[in-house]
Amino acid sequence: MKPLADKDIQAGLQKLTEWSECGDAIQRTYTFADFLTSMHFVNQVAQAAEDRQHHPDILVRWNKVTLTLSTHDAGGITRKDFDFAAASDGLAAG
Repeated sequence: MKPLADKDIQAGLQKLTEWSECGDAIQRTYTFADFLTSMHFVNQVAQAAEDRQHHPDILVRWNKVTLTLSTHDAGGITRKDFDFAAASDGLAAG
């Protein structure tokens, strides 16, 4: 799998408006009501990552969870990252 061209990355970010480009990755911070809700989301993301064999970097700060996605073996942002970002948004929406 090859990294996406910049125009394709920008088109993907227009569809996922809460996400932004961060170097060779895309990133979003989710805000939840409390720590337990944050951790519930993290556990759902972990299961989705295992199912897809595509693992985000996860940062937890009490009621905030930041996901950073990059396809490391491709050396940048791929369609896999946008697909996982959309799935994560669905998990956060409940």
